[in-house]
Amino acid sequence: MQNAKISFFMDITDRFLNYTKFDTQSAEDSQTVPSTDKQLLFAEYLKKELEHEGLDDVELDEKGYLYATLKANTKGDIPTIGFISHYDTSPDCSGADIKPQIVKGYDGSDILLSEGIVMSPKKFPELLQHVGEDLIVTDGTTLLGADDKAGIAEIVEAMVYLQQHKEIKHGKIRVAFNPDEEIGMGAHHFDVEKFGCQWAYTMDGGDVGELEYENFNAASAKVTIKGVSVHPGYAKDKMVNANRLAMEFAAMLPADETPEETEGYQGFYHLLGITSGVEQARLSYIIRDHDRDRFEDRKRFILRCAEQMNERYGEGTVECVVSDQYYNMKEKIDPQMHVIDLVLKAMQECGVAPKVKPIRGGTDGAQLSFKGLPCPNIFAGGINFHGPYEFVPIQSMEKAMQLIVKICEITASYNE
Repeated sequence: MQNAKISFFMDITDRFLNYTKFDTQSAEDSQTVPSTDKQLLFAEYLKKELEHEGLDDVELDEKGYLYATLKANTKGDIPTIGFISHYDTSPDCSGADIKPQIVKGYDGSDILLSEGIVMSPKKFPELLQHVGEDLIVTDGTTLLGADDKAGIAEIVEAMVYLQQHKEIKHGKIRVAFNPDEEIGMGAHHFDVEKFGCQWAYTMDGGDVGELEYENFNAASAKVTIKGVSVHPGYAKDKMVNANRLAMEFAAMLPADETPEETEGYQGFYHLLGITSGVEQARLSYIIRDHDRDRFEDRKRFILRCAEQMNERYGEGTVECVVSDQYYNMKEKIDPQMHVIDLVLKAMQECGVAPKVKPIRGGTDGAQLSFKGLPCPNIFAGGINFHGPYEFVPIQSMEKAMQLIVKICEITASYNE
C-alpha cells in the first residue's frame, strides 16, 4: 500500500476510504494463493483492525483467509451465522493509487471526476436514484474498490456497533474476508468447517435492497490455435495463419449471445481476451447460463466448434479446454428458504424495499453453498463495479450495516 498513516478509529466512511489505500487487485493467470502478494498486506492490516475492535478468534491463514468471531451476548440455542466479503479488486481496471472523492448532496447533474472525465446520469441513469445522497466516486482513472471493500466496511462497522450496543441481543457471529473472488477462486480454500456456521451471507451485491440467491452456472474456456508461419511470399498451401483462425473461431459463436446483447436469465459467451500471432493464438472465454441444461449445452457447443475447426484444418490445430467454475446456488438455497425469509424480515424492519433478482455474475456464496454453507448475497451499495465510473453512496453503506445488525438481532430469536 501507499505510505499512509492508518488510524483504527473511524466511522464507516473513513473505514471504507482507509481500505481504498490498499491496492488489492487479483491476477487471473497467477498460480499462487492469493494470486497477488499485495492482497496479503491488506489482510494483515484487517487482522490488526479486527483485533483492535475487540473480536475474538482472529485468524489469518497462509492463503490469506481471515476469520474472526463476535461472541454471543445472550444464551440459548441460537444458530451461528456468518458474514463474508472479499478484499481483492478486479483485474479489469487498476486499483492502485485510488483517489476517492465525496460528492455531498448529489444534485442529479454531471459529476466532474477529473479534467476531461465526466460521469453523467445520461450514460449512468442509476445516479438519479441517489439524488440528495453523498456519493464516493473515483477520479476517473481507477476503480473505487467498493466491490467489495464496502462490504468489509459494513461488516466490521456492524460488529463494532453490536459491541457498543449490548442491549441488542445476538448469538455467535462469524466474519470472514477472503482473496481472489474476482478471479473465481475466492471460495476454493475457504474453510467451511473452521468457519462453523449454519448459514452465512456475502455482502457483495449492488444497490440498496438487492438480495440474490440465483446466479449463473459458470465455466471458462481456453482456446489455443496452432498455426504454421511461412514467408508470405511463399505461403501458398503451407501457411496456417493462427490470427485468421482465431477470428474464424470467434465468428462461430452466436453474435447475439454476448454480455452486451443479453439480460435477465439469458446466458452468454464472453470473449475476455485474445493474444495472437501467425504461429499461435489464444482466446479466453467465460460461459454463463442460469439454467443447468442450457449451461451444459453451451459447453458442448464451444467444444464442437473446436472439433469442426480441426476437421477443416487438421487434428490438433485447435485445442479447447473447458473448466467449470461454479454453479447456481438456487438448488442449494431452495430447501432452506428460512435464510432468505430472515433477510426479508430484516429489510422490512429497516425500511428497505427488497429487490430479489438473479445475479448476472457469480459470488463466493455460490461455491460456498455447494460446500455445505448456504450463502445468499446481500447488497453492499456499490454501483458500476470494475471500472472508473464505480461509486457508492455513503447512505447505502450505512443501510447495509444496519441490515447486518438487524439480521443478527432477528436470528437471536429464530426458531427453525
